[in-house]
Amino acid sequence: MKRRSVMSWLAAGALTLGGLSAAPHAARAADAPNDPEVFRFGAILAMSGKADWYGKVMSQAVLQAVEEINAAGGIDGIPMEAIIEDHKSGVAKEGVSAMTRLINIHGVQAVLTSFSPPTLAIAPIADEKGILLLNGGGVSAALIGASKHLFHNRSLAADLGAAAAAHARDLGLEKMAQIAWKSDAGESIVNAVDPMWKDGGGSIGATEYMEVGAANIDTQVAKIRASKPDWVALWLFSPDPGLALKRLREFGVKAPIIGIEYNQDIQSVAGKYSEGYEYTSDYFTPSDDWAKSFAAGYEERYGEAPEFYAANYYEDVYVLAEAIKRARAKGGDYWKGDKLSAEIKANPTFKSVYGGEMTYQDNGVAKKRVALFKVEGGESQFVKYISRD
Repeated sequence: MKRRSVMSWLAAGALTLGGLSAAPHAARAADAPNDPEVFRFGAILAMSGKADWYGKVMSQAVLQAVEEINAAGGIDGIPMEAIIEDHKSGVAKEGVSAMTRLINIHGVQAVLTSFSPPTLAIAPIADEKGILLLNGGGVSAALIGASKHLFHNRSLAADLGAAAAAHARDLGLEKMAQIAWKSDAGESIVNAVDPMWKDGGGSIGATEYMEVGAANIDTQVAKIRASKPDWVALWLFSPDPGLALKRLREFGVKAPIIGIEYNQDIQSVAGKYSEGYEYTSDYFTPSDDWAKSFAAGYEERYGEAPEFYAANYYEDVYVLAEAIKRARAKGGDYWKGDKLSAEIKANPTFKSVYGGEMTYQDNGVAKKRVALFKVEGGESQFVKYISRD
């Protein structure tokens, strides 16, 4: 696996593969484009802290996309440059500090963001300064409408929870117990699923919360066991579902467990107790030529196959590049975040690395299918798609 130092978070490059139009747009002669030397953008990710796995895969994908775009000649001949900043696994004030540096020192007009707390914290700054925000990882429902310049290609937590609950209902399960992150993301799922579950005739035996990265959740697990549920919902993200799976099974809870995330970090904690765990998630599988090219390039660079977080941030770079290309075609001072945002709103359809096209809805969230998976022998197996309509 090729490793990158902290210094290599700064990557320059320019390309027009996959998501970008092949032919350059000629700006109107009467209004020639005021071009920068480089299209410099930021990415505020979890590069350190308990959830640094996310930052690793997201930044790797960003760097790959930039390298590809640069190798293919850039955006109408102008290179891209990515500057990776660290919000330290979701610390809001670190996100604000990173945003301030990106704007004041580097003059960025677009920022790729992740995690709900830092994204919510920088949203007012984006509105004030006219900065485009592209989110591929934050999942709180509070993100919807947080900024007029914020767009998401990640299914929000409430959508994933609703899909998981719909599957539980299909299984004929009635009494739910749930453990959620004590965060915007976790609470947004509880707020979305509770009324849906009760309206469908289900009951809720226990609702417990845990801090992100908590080392001991035995009190919560004991209360869930005491409620004697038909199924247990895990409204948690990596690596915390691993501990929840392990302790629930060790406490003797035999009910089906359905969650919203699984990866190897979760598996390393859960071990044998992940068997039979079901979860809903976005789903990336290399299905067309562009997706296969991305997957092959990612594995060659980093020694591992990409999953959907990597796919989302790779795709975000191409969305940004296409938005820049569209804005440049109109000439003038086009390299401004609010103008890029306007281009996305005017034509919200973009080529997707997931295959075909994706379209941003009026709420800024790209419409995607949610998939159901089941863990068997420590490996995730695709079961089916669950419609969000």
